[in-house]
This record gives sequence, C-alpha cells and structure tokens, in this order.
Amino acid sequence: MKIALISMPDVTPFIIHETAVHMPNLGIASIGANIDEKHEVYVIDLIRKRRQVRKYLTRTLLKIRPDLVGLSAMTWQFDTCVKIIRLIKRLLPHVGIVIGGYHTTLMYKEIAASDESELIDFMIRGEGEEAFRRLVDALDGKDRFKDIASLSYKIASEQMNPQKKEENLFIHNPKGDLLDLSRIKLPIRDKRRLTWGYHVLYNKIEVMETSRGCTRSCNFCSIRHMYGKSFRVYPVERVLADLDDIYYNRKTRWAFIADDNLVLAPERVIELCEAICRKRYKNFNLVIQADCISMAKNETMVEKLAQAGVRSVFLGIENASPKNLRAVHKGDITQAAVKAVSNCHRYGIMVIGGLIHGFPDDDDAAIIRNYEFFNALKIDAVYTQILTPYPKTGIRQNLKEEGLITNLYDYGYYNGLWANVKTRHLSSEQLQYLFWYRKQTVLGWWEPSELARRDGKLWTSIWRLAFRPVLRYFINRNLRKYGWQGRYQKELLRLSNMNRFDDIR
Repeated sequence: MKIALISMPDVTPFIIHETAVHMPNLGIASIGANIDEKHEVYVIDLIRKRRQVRKYLTRTLLKIRPDLVGLSAMTWQFDTCVKIIRLIKRLLPHVGIVIGGYHTTLMYKEIAASDESELIDFMIRGEGEEAFRRLVDALDGKDRFKDIASLSYKIASEQMNPQKKEENLFIHNPKGDLLDLSRIKLPIRDKRRLTWGYHVLYNKIEVMETSRGCTRSCNFCSIRHMYGKSFRVYPVERVLADLDDIYYNRKTRWAFIADDNLVLAPERVIELCEAICRKRYKNFNLVIQADCISMAKNETMVEKLAQAGVRSVFLGIENASPKNLRAVHKGDITQAAVKAVSNCHRYGIMVIGGLIHGFPDDDDAAIIRNYEFFNALKIDAVYTQILTPYPKTGIRQNLKEEGLITNLYDYGYYNGLWANVKTRHLSSEQLQYLFWYRKQTVLGWWEPSELARRDGKLWTSIWRLAFRPVLRYFINRNLRKYGWQGRYQKELLRLSNMNRFDDIR
C-alpha cells in the first residue's frame, strides 16, 4: 500500500519573520516510521512548499498515486486542511483520507457532525503511531477497524439509521492507552521525506523528542487531551540513537527538542545530559522548552544542559501579573522566572520568553507592564501572543461564561496573533492594537544579546549593521507618512495574507 502523510503549510512568526524558521513536522515523520516496512510511505511537509501548494501536491500525488493520505493539523490550520483534502479528492477521488493531530483529537465529534465529514474516512485521536499502523493493517485485511483503539471510522451506509445520520456516520472507538515510548521507532528523515530545507535562521535543523506530556495545570493548554496529565520518557539509548541520526546521518548541527516540558524530572535530565556529553558531539546545538520553576530550582541541571549543548530554551513565563498567572492555574512564577533566566544566562543559555496578553483584567497599563517586565529580565528574545480560547480548554470555558470571547468558532484566527477575546477594559480591536503598538514602543527593536551574537555571528551582524538600519529607515518614513494607525493597518493586512493559499481554494 502507498501512503502519503502531509502536514500543513500554515506558519506563525516565531520571534521574527515567519520565513526565518521552518522546522520539520515530527508527528507525521514518527507515524510514518512506525508503519510496517512492506508499505511505501512518503512524508510531505507543506511548510516548505508554501508558494506552490497546489502545483506541488498535484504533481507529487499524481506521481505517487497513494492509496491512503494522512493529514495532521493544529486548530488554526484546520481550514487549510479541509481545502487540501478537497484538492486531493479532486485529484484522486477514491483515495482514503485520514486526519489526526490536536484539532482532530479535541474536536472529533464536531468534525463527524460537520459537512466536512463527507470528505473524511478515518480520524485518529491522540498519539497516532500505533493506531495508524493498525489502520493500515486493517485496510490490508490483517486487522479490524472495531478493534483499533482511538480510531474513528465510518460504518457501511446500509447499516446507518437514516433518522440519525449525523450521530451514526462515524463510530468512535474507545481511547487507547498511552504508548510505550521504548517501542517507537526513529522518525523518517531519509529519502521518504520528499520535502527538505528545514532551517532556523538558515542553519539546518531537525526535530526530535525525549519525552511526552506535562504534569503542570495550565488551563490554556490542550496537551492533556493528547496525553492526559502524564509524563513519559524515552530510554536514554533511544534518545542517543536519535541524536546520532541527526548528527551523523543528516549532517545537521541544530536540533529542536519538542518535548512539552523537558525538565520535569531533573535527575533524569542530568543523566541524559551526561550521556550526551560522553558522545563528544562537536558544535551540536540543542534548543529546548522548559518551565521556570524547574529551571529556577535546579541550577546543577541547567549547568548540565549547557554542557550537553543546549544553546537556547523557551520559557513559558507568560505574564508579569501574579493574578493573571493564578487565573490560568500557572501559579505566581514571577520570581521563579527571574531566577530561571539568571541561571540560564549564567551558563550561556539564551532565553526565549513566552508572553501572553489579553487576560480578563488587562488594560493598556497591564500590557506596558508585561513588556517592561521582559525588558527588566533581559530576555534574549520574546515570543508574544494574545490569550487564545482553544477548544475544550479550561480558559475557554471561563472566558465564555464571562462573555469575553468575541470569536468562538472561526478557528483560522486561533494562532496567538489575533484578539479572539476582549477584556473588562479593552475591546478586541483595542487589545489587538495595543498588543502591537506597545510592542513597538515599549519592547522596541530587537537588540541581539551577547549570547545571540555568540551563536549567530553572521546573521546577528547582518541584522544589526545592515537589515535593521534599512528596515528602520523605511518604517520611520512610513510612520511619518501614515502614522501609527496606518502602519498598524498594513501589519494587519500582512498577517491576514500570511496563511492565505489562494491556489487551493
């Protein structure tokens, strides 16, 4: 059987321009690797084909002629996913369509009852490696749909009750147990991956994981719908094999570790770092995600991370207000954030700080305080978003009860860049504007830190000495001509067009 696995082309700007970071989709690469070897598997990351989605898919799929196509999408990518499915169905009317990922896991019942359900044959909820492998076997006559946990599938039309068509269109099997990570094979990174050119600031990069899940209680996060409140780790030997594949086979010197929270078990992190150090990789740079409390309380662990090659860490600092942090079950981590940043800088690790605006009590002064807090922390780079009421999260229910959600169902705007909420003091339009305006006037132009210059001498020099001065000249000229509101409207237009793919409409 021929199988094509596709991820979406939609992107968001991570710190800087959206073209500066393109990382491979680990989910479909892992699912593809765990399908039985007798089947032909192809992995397609459309993030690398954003300018020619229709042309590329038409040429590639008609050449492969897959029997089954699997698509993975986040909530804000699902509209694009549906458009791509329509294109695939026009090209290959009889191909089987499987969808999975976060949005499917969260919204499978709603999808089953929607008009789009007629395009979809199967849905996989939660972890996909085992369910997808067994689905392929079932289509090959070696398993049964009804026995596959976490699978949703259509029943035969003659079995359907015409009076309850929507409810009976799909059968949703019970959710399966969490997978044994020691049995997960290395992700596909060879010639079966048809797209290439992944980079972070034009350094080659790959993606891997050493654990799954998070035990924190943040109510704006949807990770529990994937893994429950759990934390599982890969064996150290499996992690090292993954690193070897990236370093030796792919000749790549940057790896993003996509764990939701790598540092939940500090002793295990230290063990893993010591094993990595023994490998003696040269110029191998790792990027991780972590929580402030663990990084603040475990300085020895931070030191070990630096020794193992960690050059950058994303910290979910989120907000300067203890009240806001408590509202999302984060706890008052402001002092932990200060200590975590200090620990990271002490050992040469660059910090990317996550910042969220748009909490119920936020006003203009609160937005200013947030940006000033990050300036005071001397964060190396800021990833700033607006509070987003993702489906099935606790914060969505809270905001809905208070009447603070202004966009309930147009999920294409749920990427953190758009104000889908209002506050008790600001309308969505005011929040959207102040989120952008104060970033320009308080946070200001990005100044590469000493650590950023160390890890990116060439591109930080280009930014400081060439690109930034030119950009500043043109922006200041536009500012004199159009004012802040004029500049803002141009930015909104740019964001609106960022993920428009007119060729697949």
